[in-house]
Amino acid sequence: MDILIDCPRVQMRHFTREDVDAVFEFSVDTQVSRYTGDAGFVSSKDDAMRIIKNVWLNEYEKHGYGRYALVHKRENKVIGFCGFKYDEELNAPDLGYRMLPAYWRQGLASEAVSALLAYGRDTLNLDLVVADAAVENTGSNKVLLNHGFEFVKTQPLFGFNMNHYQIRLQS
Repeated sequence: MDILIDCPRVQMRHFTREDVDAVFEFSVDTQVSRYTGDAGFVSSKDDAMRIIKNVWLNEYEKHGYGRYALVHKRENKVIGFCGFKYDEELNAPDLGYRMLPAYWRQGLASEAVSALLAYGRDTLNLDLVVADAAVENTGSNKVLLNHGFEFVKTQPLFGFNMNHYQIRLQS
């Protein structure tokens, strides 16, 4: 599997069908899906496989990017995802990430987001990138602001009040 993004502690690569157990593990964790709006979408390994095949693999082919498997290097384990998803309504890539709670508060999300933005700018030649975070999700809001995202507005989305952000990657 080709590593797309290599950081000190994590790597990002395309998801494969072999990642179904890991996708199931982080998708059914209620702490991980608490603010996502898609809690309960994955309740079986078949559901996890459908997301890999019908969403992520299709996005790589259609847009040239998608959500990437977030691999903890020391453990060689998929712990979540970090990547872009094309938002048709906004005509822009949406940055998103998730990881198992055992890996929270270690700076891994920040490390991954920083590297992903550089990859988006330098390799994918992306310009405008958007992101949303539930108002209550203070950690994700902090990560986005610390990486230069500008607050645009708060709006209801997925049953939450979501802060909407954007960043320009090209000067």
